[in-house]
This record gives sequence, C-alpha cells and structure tokens, in this order.
Amino acid sequence: MDENTSISQAVNQYLDRLKAVGKSKQTVKAYHQGINRYLDILKQHEIDLQGSLDQLTVETYDWMLSSLQDTSPSTRKLYTSAVTAFFEYLSAMEMIQINFHQIASLRKSAAPTSPPRLPQFSKENIQKVLDYAQTLKTSPYEDELDHLRNLRDCALLITLADTGLRIHEACKLTRGAMDFNEGRAIIIGKGNKEAVIRFTGRSLRVLREYIEARASLDGASGKPLHTLPIFMRHDRPLGKKSKYNQYQPLSTQTGRDVVNRRVRECLGPDAVGTITPHSFRHYFVTVVLNATNNMRIAQELARHSSITTTSRYAHLSNQELDQAYYEALEE
Repeated sequence: MDENTSISQAVNQYLDRLKAVGKSKQTVKAYHQGINRYLDILKQHEIDLQGSLDQLTVETYDWMLSSLQDTSPSTRKLYTSAVTAFFEYLSAMEMIQINFHQIASLRKSAAPTSPPRLPQFSKENIQKVLDYAQTLKTSPYEDELDHLRNLRDCALLITLADTGLRIHEACKLTRGAMDFNEGRAIIIGKGNKEAVIRFTGRSLRVLREYIEARASLDGASGKPLHTLPIFMRHDRPLGKKSKYNQYQPLSTQTGRDVVNRRVRECLGPDAVGTITPHSFRHYFVTVVLNATNNMRIAQELARHSSITTTSRYAHLSNQELDQAYYEALEE
C-alpha cells in the first residue's frame, strides 16, 4: 500500500487511468459521478479525503450501498459499478487490501428484488394501425414524393410488425441485404451479431410495391442499386445539394416520427406515445408465441439473447389460460 497517496489523489489517478486506456468521455463522466457520490458519503462520515487510503474499507462500501436504496435501479447499478471498479484498481495497484468476497456479497444483497417490467402494448390498437397502414397505398397525395412516403410508411409499419426488426435495424436495411425470392435479409443486429430476418408474404408485397414505385428515382441516383436503403427519406428537393437527401436512409428518429404520425392519424393525438416502434416488436413476439406455443422458436426469431426475456411475453399469448380465467371469474 502506498501510504503517501491520499484518497483524492487516488481518485484523480484512477480517472486519468480510465482516459489513458481509451474509455469514452461518457464512461469517464459516469464513473466520476459514481465516485463523487461515494466521496460525499465518506465526508458525511467524517472521513478526510486528504487522508490515507486505509480508510477505504468494506464498511465504507456498505455506507454507499445504503445511501442508494431510494435511487433508481440504473443509478444504483452505475454508482456501485464505478466504486467497485475503483476498488479493483486500487487493489491491483497494491494501494489497498480489500475483501472482494464481502463486497460481492453486500452488492448482491442490496440488489433490487422487484420483478421485471412486463411489456405494455395494445394488440388491438396495433392491428388498427396496421390496417390503416394498408390504406396509405391508395390515399390521396400531393405529389410523387408524398405518394412515395405513403408507400414507405406502409411498408415500414408492416415490416416492423412482421419481422420483429428493431427500428434502427429497419432503417439500416439496404436493397443488397434483401433476397426477395427467399423472403429473407441478412443484417448485423444487436451486439454486432449477424442475423437472418424472415419476411411474410404481405411484408414482401408492400416492400415490392414501394420499391417498384420509386424505380425511376433509384435509377437516377447514380449509385449501385444494391447500396440504396430500403427506406428512403424522400425529402423535397430544394436545391442541387439537398435533392440528394432523398436518397439517404431514414434516421432512427425519423422512423419514430413516422410511427407517431401514423398513430396520430389512425387513433388520434392521445394515442401518440402509447405505440412506439418497439411496440411492433412486442406484437411480433406475441403473435409468434400464439401461433407456435414454442418459447424457443420465439426466442430465436426475436433474437433475444436470453429466453428469460422471451418468457415475459408468455402471459400475453396463452389464450387457453385467458379463456379459463374469464369463464371461471366473469359472470
């Protein structure tokens, strides 16, 4: 243990170390916040931050955990991770000796025991939005770009519901990633993992209608067709530079805006926010479970890393239990 290093100096050395090993600014900032919270607790217990590191004990870690009981789970996890990593650094540098078995035990006992939040969405309202999406193909439009946006939004909503794609994954789809003959696409999904996405007949139909309607636009792009995004922005060309914006892929935020706009048109302004892009993914998992009654298949198609995540949807898909419940309890 380096008896000449104070607590404050050790904190600064640790944060400098995080920067030196290439941690992001966000990570350094977040860990700094967590360690500052720990330092505040030390001061409340009259620990001198200019004093020696032998004051950093398992007991002080427990003080920290106790102070976080009324904070959100995410804040509690962040701050405890920051302080634990700080202790691990000090131990590796032989600046303190600490019992990490006790640390792990305290951290485990302080972890929240509340059940995971269940997915909340209205299957009936999502179905209404999907039905409305189909009407966009024949809706009145101001000009050709407006017509393309209608076809695009129809294709986007049905694709989200029928494939389980996350909104950022859908926005990144390119024509080259799609195999319309096989009804599949190859994507790089969450965790940088390659995945095969399957498309229904109706999702392929609306995608074809959309892409066929923009054939002349795609041809005029001057780019190889396989590099073009499936879902384009279709901005109004206002000048030589901005006209090329319409060939850019939808951003994730614009994808969310599309959902909000069509939900508002279909269900009214009060429904905005009750259905998000991720709601269509919830809908997809529930439909798969209803049709297959197979948790493992639903997990694979939804690309959940853990079957525990998929199991949260089981309560939404067991129609036999629903029927038995209402027959037994409803008059």
